[in-house]
Amino acid sequence: MRGPLGAVIGRYPSSDGNTQMGRGIISHNRKCRDVAFLIIFILFWVGMIVNSSFGFNQGNPLRLNYGLDYKGNVCGDRHATPDLHELELRYWLNPNQVYQSGLKDSQFTLDNARSICLMDCPIPSEDSLNWVCDYPEGDIHLSIKEWIDRNYDYFADLTPDLRNTSLQLQGPCYPVILPSVNVYWNCQFIARVSNVSLRHWQQMGGVSIVEDMLIDKSIHKSINSRSSVLKRYVADVGKSWGVLIVCGGILPLFLSVMWLLMIRHFVAGMPWITVILFNVLIISFTMLYYLKAGWIGNSAISPIIGDHDPYYHASARELSHLRAVAVLMTVLMIISILSSIAIVRRILMATSVLKVAAKVIGEAQALIIFPVIPYSILAIFYMFWFSAALNLFSSGQVLENDCNSNCCAYELGLKRVSCDRCCGYRIHYTSHIGAAILFHLFGCYWATQFFIACSSTVIAGSVASYYWARGETSPEIPFLPVVSSMKRLMRYSLGSVALGSLIVSFVESIRFVLEAIRRRLKVANTVPESRIGRVAFHSSQFFRRSIEWTVKSVNRNAYIMIAITGKSFFKASEIATELIISNILRIGKVNVIGDVILFLGKLCVSLSSAVFAFLMLNTHKYNSAHNKISSPLFPVLVCWGLGYVVATLFFAVVEMSIETIILSFCQDSDEHQGTAQYAPPLLIETLNDENEMRRLTQ
Repeated sequence: MRGPLGAVIGRYPSSDGNTQMGRGIISHNRKCRDVAFLIIFILFWVGMIVNSSFGFNQGNPLRLNYGLDYKGNVCGDRHATPDLHELELRYWLNPNQVYQSGLKDSQFTLDNARSICLMDCPIPSEDSLNWVCDYPEGDIHLSIKEWIDRNYDYFADLTPDLRNTSLQLQGPCYPVILPSVNVYWNCQFIARVSNVSLRHWQQMGGVSIVEDMLIDKSIHKSINSRSSVLKRYVADVGKSWGVLIVCGGILPLFLSVMWLLMIRHFVAGMPWITVILFNVLIISFTMLYYLKAGWIGNSAISPIIGDHDPYYHASARELSHLRAVAVLMTVLMIISILSSIAIVRRILMATSVLKVAAKVIGEAQALIIFPVIPYSILAIFYMFWFSAALNLFSSGQVLENDCNSNCCAYELGLKRVSCDRCCGYRIHYTSHIGAAILFHLFGCYWATQFFIACSSTVIAGSVASYYWARGETSPEIPFLPVVSSMKRLMRYSLGSVALGSLIVSFVESIRFVLEAIRRRLKVANTVPESRIGRVAFHSSQFFRRSIEWTVKSVNRNAYIMIAITGKSFFKASEIATELIISNILRIGKVNVIGDVILFLGKLCVSLSSAVFAFLMLNTHKYNSAHNKISSPLFPVLVCWGLGYVVATLFFAVVEMSIETIILSFCQDSDEHQGTAQYAPPLLIETLNDENEMRRLTQ
């Protein structure tokens, strides 16, 4: 028994002592709730702005793609000295240093090998010896443009002394003996020397040059390091901003609105269309991964940029990741198809429930347009967030390495051979940068959940106004129920919504951390060996997901009760939970099958966004030169995530309509001895019909 809570929704006495129906039920005796959490949310936003400002001040997105030269400049940076805005490729001048960095016990690292930035990777001459010379300065009176026009070669202008130091591999000019190819904006040596160039080099009296596979492997190892791959993935998102706008913003908006309109006018066929379309999309999505993984056709991703020897192939972690995702998608595809077959018999039940929501949307047509408001706010937020994220991921200090390497190079500016500036540069990331990135990621999730919760609460308040005014026949519905519900939310309940979204964000964050720990234990082969241990280990996954689903479900119903009663978050959760428990046999299957169809609808929108993102990223623009992405994996996943968020905003119109009406129906029935007094006729027909009830309780 709920005691005094029993009548919290049904009737309220007016100021003159009479019972007030309809509109008074929604608008009674409200006051601001959970204000402390609203203040916390505002302070969190201030922290987000400060955190993002740090990223904008310290970050340089060019660092995500391009390496550092021996002076600590980022290749491609127009603000560097000299101007490098056309010089994006990192080239190591001395192949012997590259070889030395690959030795097993060597203290010399590739970061310390002398490198400069070029426009293209040098290749050996077929009949002479090509040279690549250091940036022109000091006595070399050439501009950067002239240096580029001369193919980086001013060896002929050097004095005899400088030519001699060049033959000792001390610069300022270095021979092009080994061919190189552009692998992710690094000139990777191919350990196959040019015999013609090597012969000219030896005839000139040059020192010995190592011809070992370690020259190839050393650079390849650096390019394929986990940190380098992660940076390229983040950079891919920045390069694909056009795809994100179209496939992560505009397309899901259009598809979501179309889905709502079809629910309104073609409700009987929508569950069938949704299930069939979902299966077609997930099969297409999986096949696209097969294409990019190289298992079908000739469209596999390649780390090599531009023209190159067709007989040379370079491996990359990105291809391995795509193949792993392709396998995962195959498993999900099979499970999805089997699950779709299993729910075919229940689709008629979903149709009955969706008819009620379609009726509500028809009476309150502003509900279809309303999600555009939170959609616009989130679009602005995401543009700011992604820009700040790129800068945060690329923030850090460029510091000179602390090394004891024994190497010398001619410094044109100093006009002498220097042996005390052999150390290269690196980007130093401190622990507080990692904390700033985690804070930024958490802020994105909390903000997203907050705006989705606000949208759900407004929709719930609008639908509740419809229900408690006896449906379309009552004059008690406010002229603009959506506007009235928005006013109540803004004035009284923002703190409660902030609390609910914070709880979901914390639960998701904890689940993510636990999942990461579980994966590490699995990789480290520390999974318990005993049967009980294995059962406990795998059961923990089920419990984590159950808790996550329960929290989200309670939150969603709490938002409904907040919209109706104006109570605080925890009190609204208590009321909603009691209603659900006392009517679980009546509404359980209706809620489950309705949620399944709506979930499949969201996946249809998000998968459509992902498929179109795949197709856009497969064009020439994103597969060549400056705009080449290393892999479609991250941009496609981001488009999928954005599409799902947009679909959630719009599908909440149907989702919250169903749940609000069902909760209101349950409370209405409890208040009136099992006979709902306020329910619209279509709802009574759906839930109270004897045949329907028999189907629900089978």
